[in-house]
Amino acid sequence: MNWLYIVLAGIMEIGWVISLKYTEGFTKFIPFIFYALFGFLSAFFFSSYLKSFPVGIAYSIWVGIAVIGITVVEYIFFQKTFNLINVLYILMIIAGIIGLKLSSSSLNN
Repeated sequence: MNWLYIVLAGIMEIGWVISLKYTEGFTKFIPFIFYALFGFLSAFFFSSYLKSFPVGIAYSIWVGIAVIGITVVEYIFFQKTFNLINVLYILMIIAGIIGLKLSSSSLNN
């Protein structure tokens, strides 16, 4: 169940950052509402995950999920130019997340 919390927190973080882009300096009301909602949900799920995981590892995983998700969203929806070196670095982030999970599995599942 704990991993569901961190995945949901990461997904909400993706929504938070994307909606922040659309607030245009907090001048657009509807994107601001989504920004607030996604931000709250991201913090809520992240805090639920923190009940059973060290904050350093948890934060690294949370940010990693968000970075990967935001980059994928940029490629798909914002026509960001595909760059092989970026994909390599994203794969390194994924490897890091897996490594953190494996090395901390004795803490909690």
